[in-house]
Amino acid sequence: MRVLDLIARRTPIGLLLMFVAAAAVRSDDRVRIHVGTPMPPPAWALMERELLAANAEACRRYFDHYFDERGYLLCVERWGGDDGPDDAIENCNDWPILHALGAHDDVLTMYRKALEGHFRQYTEAKTVDVPFARDGMYYKEFPVMFDWLHNGEGLTVFNLQGLSDPNNLNFQNRTRRFAGFYMNEDPQAPNYDPEYKIIRSLFNGSRGPLLRKATGLDWAGDPIEVEGRFKPRHGEDTYEQMVEHFKDYNDVVGDHPSNLLATSLAINAFMLTGEEKYRDWLLEYVGAWNQRIRDNNGIIPSNIGLDGTIGGETGGKWYGGVYGWGFTVFDPGAQDYQNRSTFQMGFTGFMNAYLLTGGDDAYLDEWRKMFDVVNANARMVDGKTMYPSKYGDDGWYAFTPSPYAPFAQELFYLSMKDDDRKWFGSNGWLDFLEGKNPNYPVLALQSDFGQIRARHQMLLDDTTTPDTRLADDPMPINPASVNSLISLMLGGIHPGHRGSILHCRVRYFDPVERRAGIPEGVAALVEKLSADGMTLTLVNTNQVEPREVLVQAGGYGEHQFNTATVDGENVDIRDRLVTVRLAAGSGARIQFSMNRYANTPTMILPWDR
Repeated sequence: MRVLDLIARRTPIGLLLMFVAAAAVRSDDRVRIHVGTPMPPPAWALMERELLAANAEACRRYFDHYFDERGYLLCVERWGGDDGPDDAIENCNDWPILHALGAHDDVLTMYRKALEGHFRQYTEAKTVDVPFARDGMYYKEFPVMFDWLHNGEGLTVFNLQGLSDPNNLNFQNRTRRFAGFYMNEDPQAPNYDPEYKIIRSLFNGSRGPLLRKATGLDWAGDPIEVEGRFKPRHGEDTYEQMVEHFKDYNDVVGDHPSNLLATSLAINAFMLTGEEKYRDWLLEYVGAWNQRIRDNNGIIPSNIGLDGTIGGETGGKWYGGVYGWGFTVFDPGAQDYQNRSTFQMGFTGFMNAYLLTGGDDAYLDEWRKMFDVVNANARMVDGKTMYPSKYGDDGWYAFTPSPYAPFAQELFYLSMKDDDRKWFGSNGWLDFLEGKNPNYPVLALQSDFGQIRARHQMLLDDTTTPDTRLADDPMPINPASVNSLISLMLGGIHPGHRGSILHCRVRYFDPVERRAGIPEGVAALVEKLSADGMTLTLVNTNQVEPREVLVQAGGYGEHQFNTATVDGENVDIRDRLVTVRLAAGSGARIQFSMNRYANTPTMILPWDR
């Protein structure tokens, strides 16, 4: 049994707490750090606690306004890329993270209810004209077939449910079923070709791949009255414009890098069950794409044919296909041509593989090399260096002043290598971690307060009714504001709204209430991150009651604490979990040395492991 005693030993209450803590440590072998040094709550600590409470209250009002007692969104259900099932559940984006940070259990209850309602609502919702959704937009509680820009958005809430709710039976069943759609475990969903290691179409789902050219109808959905009733958020004034928007979205057959977002289903299934088949499939599929980058002279191709060849369904053009390197189309809403690509979203799959392989740099290196290859085609325009971001029949185009570097911050966050920091400029959070922006925590938290206030006002001003409301209309009003909390409390990066898992340096659990999230009254600030360590300040803002918090290394325990240093005292940890007991009104700055990606990630809650 190992204890680091940092209680004020010379006081009677300190001696009493020492005895209680020492007795408690005999129940397990986890390291316990005892903090008793008084710390008046800093401004950031009080603001964190209030921001968690303000988020929860705003979400309650939002849920009551836009959802019914079944968890159904009060809107007109439609299929389509402009407005569809994915948009409906996106109205609860960031709620799973909010609860996992420590917000009230009401947040979990609400988004769980919204998920259950969502699966039923869009199973019942059917198309008339779009052929593959006539028996339901969802089949087996999953999109029948669509692209992963939209599938990923629609799975953002579900894929993060395991942060707080891994023991939920519906979540467990769906996690296995959804991953199985991409591992040929369901004969009605032959999405994956194990011979060529491809997902066979940009359109895929619970009814398998679409193996013909897509039409504007497939993308836009059934005819709908627009003028005077709806205000589509993509700028169209008529249904005819909605179809025109997608008239060139045809070449969907064959694999596309955005399908790598499907690997988040597999990594969730692996972290839930520990079954190697999910890990094996993920690494096989991501590995195939890594090889394709090498085979295509350092650039990820945007179409792989059904025969496994680069550009096989687009006349041999590696840059072809919907959402490919050369996909520039006319947007009737903007009345102009727009560059639209989603292949860069495939980096999510490489992030998943990096986590599952203990930080194997091979999954990042090809991405770095692609930056170099693309940016080597820069040119001088009016005395300024301009960098390309698109490639078509006439070569590189869409030049901008910034180097081509999609997901550069995520790349640096994973590697923590100085060479990867060069791809993006000043960043308020990273500047803070580097000691250059001491006011960042308070300013960032203030910004999130302002966002909650502004969005609640939008709710009060909203005049739509359920029969004049599209599924994506409430999305800009969703009050959940977690950006600053993710970076400051977890030392993490926002996963975006593409169905990604959460990447962070630490997470917290309440061992008394047995729930995910930091205990009531406790605040946390990650002050420094490095490749092999971090500095974390924990504060108990409650002045009369002690608190105990479980600190986990990594979002899913993928990291390892080696040692902790507090006030010059050191302790050996050698574990992914450490218990910190905070006396009333106390706090401490703890310096951890760490091995990142040293453990097999798991979403199983600490007390169930």
